[in-house]
Amino acid sequence: MTTPAEQYAASRRRAAYPQLTDFAADYSFGLDEFQQRACEALEEGSGVLVCAPTGAGKTVVGEFAVHLALSSGRKCFYTTPIKALSNQKFHDLQRIHGEDKVGLLTGDTVINGEAPVVVMTTEVLRNMLYAGSNTLGGLGFVVMDEVHYLADRFRGAVWEEVIIHLPASVSLVSLSATVSNAEEFADWLVSLRGHTEVVVSEHRPVPLWQHMLVGRRMFDLFADSEAAAGQEAHPQLLRYIREQERRLGYDRRGRPRRGKPTYRSDVVAKLDGEGLLPAIVFIFSRAGCDAAVGQCLADGIRLTDPGELAEITALVEERTSHITAADLNALGYYPWLEGLQRGLAAHHAGLLPVFKEIVEELFLRGLVKVVFATETLALGINMPARSVVLERLVKYNGEEHVDLTPGEYTQLTGRAGRRGIDVEGHAVTIWTPEIDPRHVAGLASTRTYPLNSSFTPSYNMAVNLVTTVGSDKARELLASSFAQFQTDRKVVGLAEQAKAAKRAAAEFDAAIECDQGDFEEYFELRIAVVDREKRASRQRKADARSQAQTSLSRLRVGDVIRIPSGRRAGLAVILDPGVGRGGRHGEIRPLVVTEARWAGRLAGSAFPTEVDSIARIKIPKNFNHRNPAARRDVAAQLRAAAATAPEGRRRRRGAAQGDPELDDLRARLRAHPCHQCPDVEDHARQAGRRYRLLADYRRLQKRVNERSGSLARTFDRVCDMLAEYGYIAAGHVTADGAILSRIWSEADLLVAECTRHGDWSHLNPAELAAVASTVLYESRRDGDMSPTLPQGSIATAVAATQLRYDHIARDERERGLSLTREPDLGFVWPIYRWARGEPLAKVLASGDGPDGFMPAGDFVRWTRQTIDLLGQLAEAAGGDSPLYQTARDAAELIKRGIVAG
Repeated sequence: MTTPAEQYAASRRRAAYPQLTDFAADYSFGLDEFQQRACEALEEGSGVLVCAPTGAGKTVVGEFAVHLALSSGRKCFYTTPIKALSNQKFHDLQRIHGEDKVGLLTGDTVINGEAPVVVMTTEVLRNMLYAGSNTLGGLGFVVMDEVHYLADRFRGAVWEEVIIHLPASVSLVSLSATVSNAEEFADWLVSLRGHTEVVVSEHRPVPLWQHMLVGRRMFDLFADSEAAAGQEAHPQLLRYIREQERRLGYDRRGRPRRGKPTYRSDVVAKLDGEGLLPAIVFIFSRAGCDAAVGQCLADGIRLTDPGELAEITALVEERTSHITAADLNALGYYPWLEGLQRGLAAHHAGLLPVFKEIVEELFLRGLVKVVFATETLALGINMPARSVVLERLVKYNGEEHVDLTPGEYTQLTGRAGRRGIDVEGHAVTIWTPEIDPRHVAGLASTRTYPLNSSFTPSYNMAVNLVTTVGSDKARELLASSFAQFQTDRKVVGLAEQAKAAKRAAAEFDAAIECDQGDFEEYFELRIAVVDREKRASRQRKADARSQAQTSLSRLRVGDVIRIPSGRRAGLAVILDPGVGRGGRHGEIRPLVVTEARWAGRLAGSAFPTEVDSIARIKIPKNFNHRNPAARRDVAAQLRAAAATAPEGRRRRRGAAQGDPELDDLRARLRAHPCHQCPDVEDHARQAGRRYRLLADYRRLQKRVNERSGSLARTFDRVCDMLAEYGYIAAGHVTADGAILSRIWSEADLLVAECTRHGDWSHLNPAELAAVASTVLYESRRDGDMSPTLPQGSIATAVAATQLRYDHIARDERERGLSLTREPDLGFVWPIYRWARGEPLAKVLASGDGPDGFMPAGDFVRWTRQTIDLLGQLAEAAGGDSPLYQTARDAAELIKRGIVAG
């Protein structure tokens, strides 16, 4: 029961914040303190930064911004990082405010775009700001959901561009996961946009319990809250694991051997028995997610009753009624449906979008009880569960396998615990001998998740900045980015470190005084000798690599060679010598099949010395290295040929050449008077410490100089490149620059070059779709398979595109830039076949994966991105250009079937 004083305070608050009072009345639950504070700040006219855990209810603040906009006759844009989130928020806001008041803009979808409330991806808003769109008129609020995404190294710059370019009259609502440097981020927002209220909450509305599953036994990760704060794993858990390790035994390196695996069906059964369903099981592998569903089906897992099964079937049939029977077969519909009917599903980017949406809806309705997912599900999609299971603590980041960070662990486990449904949530890590419970305890307890900018100027950004504000103002804008803000703060610390290193070095001045002569001069000679010896060693290695490349150029199809080291060490046969198809540094990269049946192009680093052919075999004329059976046969042939071949001949090497400069340095060193000093080594040790400190000083000072105004210098190098290519002249954007300003691709300059030089002008619509895909597609395959291309116009256009890329990459290297990604040919065949109207099954079977199959979700995603790029091409080329109509026709050709649905 509230006291009179509390009632009086509440009435004062209602009077002070009438809009918030009206807004909160529509909610069945009272607002949390952080939601109340953030909404009050918004009604006062302040911008807000809200940092709170996943599932804490940050979006309530964004919804209040929508309410304020509608009540005051202004507009609100609600931005998200991905289309799936935009679609979800669009439907949520439509249910609240009605279809006429809410629109959606996601690049390939436009629904009621002039509505007072528009949900959009952040890229769409960035493009509108550069174009000066009329839709921006009357804009009062912008909500940036998942604003911590600005740390993303591929797309993060877009968030900063939007924040920098938004008019000062717009109130910015930034919603972020919990980060440890929220104050720093807010300081930047204040410096850029005026007063910004910072609201940080680490409170989870549903408590989260941490567990570890060892075999079929589940343990609490912590004994109590004090142990959790101290990152101390439960003693009972540690004792039981030690017993398991003793039972399993250890290998020769002292590591526990792998024990009996924990089967996914056992995990599901355990969760079901403990009352912990529904659950999300994060596996970090698409194939692993699909395999998990298959394993549970094979083991007879069923989590639904007859009524739920019928409800699932009806919903799925309704939502997939637009897909033909032939396409459903190609999509693996029936095994997928069986999993859903039993309450099981996979969720990853390889799924057809409508399949993913069905999984999400069934999970939210409690009909699907277990979802095996990759980490993409953690990106804000509303799919909370009672429990979250982590099968591993390592994931592939696109380049290598890395450990989960504390921030990623918190983001994933934050899904556990449904507000208003569950009393508590549960995070479960599955133990294997590779996992140390103390490491998991550290992940679960760490609260340091810094938000670091990934902002850097691009070509498109540069021409748009020069167009809208001019070069000088553009530099000022870049200097106001969060990236430069963070850099400038770090520069202060670096400068202090540099001064400290210089002071420490000075303390050794007296220690190196020598009565025989100038010891500093003598020590510099010693350093010069060592440096010269290292350079000579590097030169010998470089010569060996050069000889290796020369020997590679002599190889022919069918030559059997031996790869000396690395992952592919052993016998291999040459399928394509790779001459003339060098990588970025011009190295020869032969296409081979190894005795282990792997096929792919080898980097030059695989051959540190000369390569000899030790035997030859005949390669069939129509040999397909994608075919596992064909690889097996060739591997058997090359092993047989190598077994009977004589030992490879040894190449005679010339005698090592002398080094006059090194000889001279050594002679001068021996002749120096300090060389005979009895304390020479003691002096040298002191001089070495002084030398290292001075080297630290120079290194730190260099970083200080580099970082001061670093973005402006990068911008100048980008503009210098654009001026050389004719996109900027005398500080103004040229007609060709106007083309570039409409290309929003990571390969923006490459696309613009191919457009203005007519490299793609001779293509028909299907061919243009195929060639355009090369500048945006990114293969997921292991190794460079360099797929064959349709001959004729496509092959010619791809060769011209590759040549343009080579020129751009060379000029970028000269300027210290690395902005343009190399074309990837892995999507040419699938999209070309699709554009020609071929059936889905044949299209998916022409993918570039290890099994020659492309997942439907990947196909739809890349096709939609190609449609987006074709739209940009049409706009950039203009209505008078033949490319305009070809690009529009190409987009229409491929926007069919599952792509359009």
